[in-house]
Amino acid sequence: MDTVKLALFASGNGTNVQQITEYFADKAQVMVDCVVYNVKDAYVAQRAQKLGIPSFYHNKKDFMETDVVANLMKQRGIDWIILAGFLLLVPENLLAMYPNHIINIHPALLPNYGGKGMYGHHVHEAVVANHEKESGITIHLVDKHYDRGTILFQAKCPLTEEDTADTLAQKIHLLEKEFFPKVIEKTVLN
Repeated sequence: MDTVKLALFASGNGTNVQQITEYFADKAQVMVDCVVYNVKDAYVAQRAQKLGIPSFYHNKKDFMETDVVANLMKQRGIDWIILAGFLLLVPENLLAMYPNHIINIHPALLPNYGGKGMYGHHVHEAVVANHEKESGITIHLVDKHYDRGTILFQAKCPLTEEDTADTLAQKIHLLEKEFFPKVIEKTVLN
């Protein structure tokens, strides 16, 4: 079996990029080939460099109005795209090239707290403000809508009256670390 090549798309700090890369570092069947990011000074670029992974910056126009990113994926022989804190809506050309081969993680239990503008701390603030009893993560396939693709996996964590957006973020981060790489592995090798 050929090695499955992943491209990790990110917009920010890159903690999920690091966790995924470290998880697959000693696995022959799956490799992280590159990181593609869309925020010029995102820390994920430095993280990728430290991890020894090629990284490529492309602005929103490159993603949304050209085939630059699609061509890069083709050139590198990418099999799956993993959204690891990537905040742009995936453009039609990539969706067409990678049907059911783009995976995202969302920091809430979809279909609740999803959609445009619902990412990161915004999600945790909304969950806490609504006095939810639980939250969690949803790992899903990507389609042309924010957070609406087929759900692959969910993990839950309880909330208490004392929880804040910050404490919830810590709980969610632990779930991401524990489950995201494993679910990616299971999905791409299926």
